[in-house]
Amino acid sequence: MPGNPALSRRAASGGCQCGATDTQLEIEHIQPLSKGGSNRVSNLAIACHSCNQTKSNQEIEQFLSGKSNVLQQILSQAKKPLADAAAVNATRWKLYNKLKLTGLPVEVGSGGLTKFNRCSQNLPKTHWLDAACVGTSTPDRLIIKDVKKPLIITATGHGSRQMCRTDKHGFPVRYVPRFKFIKGYQTGDIVKAIVTKGKKQGVYVGRVAVRTTGSFNIKTKNGLVQGISHKYCQPIHKKDGYAYV
Repeated sequence: MPGNPALSRRAASGGCQCGATDTQLEIEHIQPLSKGGSNRVSNLAIACHSCNQTKSNQEIEQFLSGKSNVLQQILSQAKKPLADAAAVNATRWKLYNKLKLTGLPVEVGSGGLTKFNRCSQNLPKTHWLDAACVGTSTPDRLIIKDVKKPLIITATGHGSRQMCRTDKHGFPVRYVPRFKFIKGYQTGDIVKAIVTKGKKQGVYVGRVAVRTTGSFNIKTKNGLVQGISHKYCQPIHKKDGYAYV
């Protein structure tokens, strides 16, 4: 089903009407071609090989005479407007043609093919594994044993333009300093603090919240540590609007 986003979404949303899953799906005609049916998307459905062969040139109402719920589901999907699918398809091919102009190798594939590649190798459903299973160039065996967890990047932005913080009623409770950098650091930087003396002696790594006094708070994986002097801090990564896990 490459090149047909409407059928790809139907294939990715579930298996065949018989209940079979994790199997290769085929395109079947709701109204058989031999009885006046067409190749329009509104006359196409998905089925496993067994159901496709069993249905043959029967009318869909005859083939699913004892499964009224399944019949209604297939007919309702066929009647859905295709405007969204057309917009997605046009955007996808526009992007594909632009990428080809770079001269780099570019490959496209359908959601159904991605699912088939992933299921063939008994891989769990995750975004990063789906990305590795796109297209016909997916190898017969993906080696992922050394990949314990992918790097997850989340866009967090660069803060807000608020000049003060407010309480739940909207009244100002705290002034926000005009200058974001204190002692060379700004809130959101990732730092490593090596405290050599005092009650908070230890090593702390995390995102810093700066204070005009030079006494910072550091959010580590074990919790919030308050009152760490800037003198103990070493920069690891400057704030760039993204969070990394």
